[in-house]
Amino acid sequence: MGCVTAACCARHFEVAGLDFDQEKIAQLNFGKAPIFEQGLDELLAEGLAAGRLNFTTDIAKACATTDVLWVCEDTPVNDKDEADVDLVFDRIRSCLPHLPTGATILISSQLPVGSCARLQSEIVDHHFEVACSPENLRLGQALSIFQKPDRVVVGATSGSNRKKLGELFKPFSDRLVWMSPASAEVTKHAINGFLALSISYTNEVARLCEVMGADAKEVEQGLKSESRIGPNAYVSAGAAFAGGTLARDIVFMTALGEEKALGLKLIPSVKVSNDQHRRWELEHLSTLFKNPPTTKIALFGLTYKPGTDTLRRSRAVELAKQLEEIGFQVSAYDPFVKDLSEEPSLQIKLSQDPAEALRNADGLVVCTKWPQFLDLPWDSLLAQMNQKLVLDAERFVDQKVKHIVDCRYFCVGKMR
Repeated sequence: MGCVTAACCARHFEVAGLDFDQEKIAQLNFGKAPIFEQGLDELLAEGLAAGRLNFTTDIAKACATTDVLWVCEDTPVNDKDEADVDLVFDRIRSCLPHLPTGATILISSQLPVGSCARLQSEIVDHHFEVACSPENLRLGQALSIFQKPDRVVVGATSGSNRKKLGELFKPFSDRLVWMSPASAEVTKHAINGFLALSISYTNEVARLCEVMGADAKEVEQGLKSESRIGPNAYVSAGAAFAGGTLARDIVFMTALGEEKALGLKLIPSVKVSNDQHRRWELEHLSTLFKNPPTTKIALFGLTYKPGTDTLRRSRAVELAKQLEEIGFQVSAYDPFVKDLSEEPSLQIKLSQDPAEALRNADGLVVCTKWPQFLDLPWDSLLAQMNQKLVLDAERFVDQKVKHIVDCRYFCVGKMR
């Protein structure tokens, strides 16, 4: 998020990118982002060449003439989707002594509601104001979404602060939705929570479809044609949500409900449902194959989502580890992953072409919806398998394999 924000803003403002990882900063100053995002390296190079963008580990240098300290720190989460909020606060605190009077601290990092007020109370003796604009990062579409958002939610209190932030966002959007910082924080929780709820609800309906002979895709048409739901609703049956972004806000709201003794029932159950659905592929494979050590499973796609090369919190990596633990032989192919250095504990065989990954495999799981997969020669590829068995939660390659003789195809929401 910080790289995208810095690169996009450098088209219009002077930007200092601050991070505490010297290797990462050196890489950025050569115009190389730490993860792949279409067009990002080019935009970084443009800002660096124009002299409007620089990266540093020097807090004093970065903050010396700062009007807005835009906090884009990725809030770390553990395996239970619990966030390390204190790390972000500590990073902000390290900047406070170096900020000029009148600077605005704009928080886009995912933090629980109340964080802006907490920070504002800590700096009551300083002449800073804390504001919030919830992050809207979508990997694979990050630059286009940042530069042309539907709207920008901004939580700010004073008129002078709103004027400053209005100028900041002016190059990107003329539709600013103003509210208090607390309301902006809750808005982010509510959006992610609603999307998570929609996904979990739809996947539970899909599980009913699987056992009752209905087709979740047909049900989706019925849902989206209902005017009170609409064509853009998150009601497509498929894989569980992963990556931590949606789950992090569910955990934030659940913890707040427990802290305030609100007795929340629906919000906590969203994560319970999704965690159960995350085992869809594993449960099918465990049912289909009773002797894991003699069974080879191939995975197509390892990244968190298409359009990026990050493996962090990837559903495919999680599945690979689970299959390894049970004893399956696992191979994988991903067009953008050349090594597994990001996941050193993963011992699967990474192939550099799809044919190698599928050779003598007993089952294939399509994990990441890379568009390159649609152009593969599926007839000849599946012919190399011991048996033509495909698990494809999102129905991504359905049209490519449905005609292949003897191919057993499994997807979320339809009995086959």
